Amino acid sequence: MRMPAKSRGDAAKAPAAARDAGDSALAAYCPDIDEWPSIWRYEARDVAPGRELVACLKPFLCHLLSLDLSRKTLNRHRDNLWLLGSELIRGLHDDAPGTRRRPIRELVLAAVDEEGGPLIRRGTEVEQRSFDATCRRLYRFLQTQDNASRS
Repeated sequence: MRMPAKSRGDAAKAPAAARDAGDSALAAYCPDIDEWPSIWRYEARDVAPGRELVACLKPFLCHLLSLDLSRKTLNRHRDNLWLLGSELIRGLHDDAPGTRRRPIRELVLAAVDEEGGPLIRRGTEVEQRSFDATCRRLYRFLQTQDNASRS
């Protein structure tokens, strides 16, 4: 039996439907993600870069959800990304002047690489290894995105 042809309207709705499904999965996975910038802030001017950071991390979080990872692994990555955000916002206060003017994506790429992420304060060796694993995965994801956008 032949299926009826899809109308243009159906094709236009497909990406939006996929995006909505991704947004609802992300909302279930990180119900407080929009509050992260307010939690990370040291002062009111930290909220704006915190929002940019969340916007930078959301595609990676959605990517993780698409990988069919265990709930425990997903939660570990989510918690490590929250910690990375906290460290980056703290760095806006501790690092050299001008850091605040750099684009957030640039700050993220300066903080993570193929070896891991920044040294976390008051973390155990096991926590640092877990954090580094998440940062390496984020770095690879961002590099893949950059390579795809150049093509």
